[in-house]
Amino acid sequence: MRHPIIMVGIQRSGSNLLRLMLNQLSCIAAPHPPHIMERISPLLPTYGNLENSDTFALLVDDVCRLIELNPVPWEGVTLDRSQVQKRCRENSLVAVFVAVYDILAETWGRKTWCCKSLANIYYLKEINSYLDNAKYIWLYRDGRDVACSFSQAVVGEKHFYHLAHEWKKAQCLALKMRNQLSRNRFFSLSYESLISDPESTLQSLCKFLQVDYTPKMLDFYESKEAVMTASSSSLWSNVKAPIKQDNTRKFLHYSYPEEVRIFELIAGDILSILDYDRVYTKEGETPIFSSAEIANFERINQERKKQISQNMDLEDREKRHKQSFLLENIKLRNLKNYE
Repeated sequence: MRHPIIMVGIQRSGSNLLRLMLNQLSCIAAPHPPHIMERISPLLPTYGNLENSDTFALLVDDVCRLIELNPVPWEGVTLDRSQVQKRCRENSLVAVFVAVYDILAETWGRKTWCCKSLANIYYLKEINSYLDNAKYIWLYRDGRDVACSFSQAVVGEKHFYHLAHEWKKAQCLALKMRNQLSRNRFFSLSYESLISDPESTLQSLCKFLQVDYTPKMLDFYESKEAVMTASSSSLWSNVKAPIKQDNTRKFLHYSYPEEVRIFELIAGDILSILDYDRVYTKEGETPIFSSAEIANFERINQERKKQISQNMDLEDREKRHKQSFLLENIKLRNLKNYE
């Protein structure tokens, strides 16, 4: 498979927009991700020895079932477990991850694939070790807008204290990786440049990916994949519309100044590195939060999660529940096998 593409960063940074643009190219398959590495990796210790063929077959089947329950289907893809297993060069999760994406690309008649599961940033060592020809796209967005978006979403943390730490951690890992990989394997792309000047930004990205740019990429919102994605969850409802070029600095209107200040105190150094201006703090200010303040942040975070969960669309909840239920069952089954 020619240069698999791995997107890294943190959710709510425009990754669905970018993957739908890439999916418009005839050579790249960019499906909605089941987040294989992020969801299955924490369960790996419960499987036991993957060198055991029966144990590895169990892992292969679990990954395939996770894909088959994805809220946005991998249309036309049939996952023959024995074929997936044969494609693996080693008995590992990353091998299964690559095998199923290869099958998807072949089924869709594409030369390569893109995984937009941004949490792959935490599994780069395994991925890069197995895929020495992969190209990486680091998609980043002003962390205060990321936090603003997460605070209203049905997934993720809700308090700016927690979100600032998460955003900073992901960006630091990406910056470290950028220093380790050659320029022909790592591309930095800001959400703000993508929406303000999409044509020239995509042309630069296509040059990095060694594929031909087509204006069709800007018509992503008319694609069948975009319509399916938008109808699958409130999280992605905006992908069936053209780019909103003014969709930046929303935190100024939809967040409290104290929330933004907390974010800047924690992650202001990385905001500055990425050329985002601070609004409520100055360079050199350091975060000093008491244990009582942090406990209060956690209390508010949990209350907001509960409130959003209670107000979640029932259909959306049902689609997400299927994968969550599977993962919980895998965990219980594996722990039981250990007993």
